[in-house]
Amino acid sequence: MISIVQLGTVDYATALHLQESLVELRKAGTIGDTLLLLEHSPVITLGRNAKRDHLLAQDELLRHKQVEVFECDRGGDVTFHGPGQLVGYPIFDLRGFQQRLGAVEFVRRLEEVLIRSCADFGIAATRILGMTGVWTAPRKLANEGVSSTRVGTGVLACPGGSQNRTEAKIAAIGVHISRGVTSHGFALNVNTDLDYFDLIVPCGLSGKGVTSIAKETGSVPLDEVAQSVASHFGKVFGTDVNWVDTLDALLGRTVGVPVRPPAEVRQLHGEEEVFLA
Repeated sequence: MISIVQLGTVDYATALHLQESLVELRKAGTIGDTLLLLEHSPVITLGRNAKRDHLLAQDELLRHKQVEVFECDRGGDVTFHGPGQLVGYPIFDLRGFQQRLGAVEFVRRLEEVLIRSCADFGIAATRILGMTGVWTAPRKLANEGVSSTRVGTGVLACPGGSQNRTEAKIAAIGVHISRGVTSHGFALNVNTDLDYFDLIVPCGLSGKGVTSIAKETGSVPLDEVAQSVASHFGKVFGTDVNWVDTLDALLGRTVGVPVRPPAEVRQLHGEEEVFLA
């Protein structure tokens, strides 16, 4: 079973500390597999493979835009997180699945979750060989109506239209695995202000564009996307999912009703008290 906690907006430092604590609890068997869904205040993160020159903005501009910068131990290069973006942090023990998962298969499954979620909102998405993440599928759209294309293991709806399309990145993935337990995860652009990506070379891929659900199909409530993502996590990872109302409930092994939209949890302050309770 995957327990899902939706946290609202959380600054990156707090979320990082929370992940570290939950990873230790997962290793100890105190909690089960957990998925955190949240938004970040504006932040640029540099993964283990990041090149500093992929951060294009000077410190003065970053301060003006109130964008923080963090180095972290996830895989990948440089990326942006901010309002309107659904960030997911799976704290999973890969050894606990019926068929034990390796790092590559775990990432492929994250991609599959996001591909299927994009399809729920009429966006054809795909993988690109040799790259990590999810991209809008390059295609010539049909002149009328809606067609569908099979990508990965999902059937994806392609909205009608008559224009040539090139791929653009709609979701980034970067994970860390320690003794079989995962942290970090994915960022799906929903209603994200894409101008922030001009501050960086996204994922170190010059010449590749970024996009969002809003840019592709129009604005969508973040909660609707969170519901879609949660549902597909259960299907792709072959397990039940349950919404957990609070972090305290997570630690007490108390879960809510799966079909009920999650309530906003209280603001995260004094995390140490939460983890020692």
